[in-house]
Amino acid sequence: MINYKHLHYFWVVAKEGGIARASERLHLTPQTISGQLSVLEENLGVALFARVGRNLEITETGRQVMSYANEIFSLGGEMEEMIRNLPSERTMPFTVGVSDVVPKSIACRLLAPALQLPEPIRIICREGAISSLLGELAVHKVDLVIADGPIPSSVNVRGFNHLLGDCGTTFFATRKLANSLGKTFPENLNGAPFLLPGEMTLVRSHLTQWFGEQRIHPRIVGEFDDSALMKAFGQTGSGVFIAPTAISEEVQKQYGVVAIGQTYEVRAQFYAISVERKISHPAVVAITEIAKEWLLQDAC
Repeated sequence: MINYKHLHYFWVVAKEGGIARASERLHLTPQTISGQLSVLEENLGVALFARVGRNLEITETGRQVMSYANEIFSLGGEMEEMIRNLPSERTMPFTVGVSDVVPKSIACRLLAPALQLPEPIRIICREGAISSLLGELAVHKVDLVIADGPIPSSVNVRGFNHLLGDCGTTFFATRKLANSLGKTFPENLNGAPFLLPGEMTLVRSHLTQWFGEQRIHPRIVGEFDDSALMKAFGQTGSGVFIAPTAISEEVQKQYGVVAIGQTYEVRAQFYAISVERKISHPAVVAITEIAKEWLLQDAC
């Protein structure tokens, strides 16, 4: 194997045009450099310089070796520059999949603790269907999946469900629509225009069951897999819509609507799904600890 220190001596001698100048640049004696060049030539089995009088002239083979040496030490310089320009703090990537039925504000609140860790974290969020995200979890493309329920029985993926918490459900409408409905909840939902969560959401089945138990029959005017789109329609006065009670104040402020009632019988659940039975990733630990405190408050 080539001794790169010897190659570097050869490279400097060739660039400087002689051993004397190279010795000044390298702060070594001419004898040391000359001896190292001899060792390099012996190891390679070729002459890199030819003595012409008192001068050294690079041989044709030496020129070829020089071209390789130029590339080698140029790359070395680039590597040193790259290392010098690295950020002083290395961030830990944390890739999380968020089920597309989880409200965005809930997801943001759940993930926020990861950014407060002493170690710098870079969150990489991916949104999609739960089946797709669980597939990525199985092959370790994501570290965690945030979902509105445990792993579905129809999905053949090995993982562990960690309940983050649950909370009740609040009903919202524009002030104009709310005034037209009356104040007696939940009877005022009977016949009211209603924006229903899509079939992919677990809360939908709980909600329709609750409607049946209360003998309430709202007029369904839309169904939405995307909760943000549902809220946007609700903002226009198209119908009553629901959201987890945990974000009631945020929904009212962001969409300019009012809460017309709430129930604890229709509960929204939130899970962290991982490949680990015992959570060890610092970001996941932070998320689960803070989420349980937040979602277990009396207001939920």
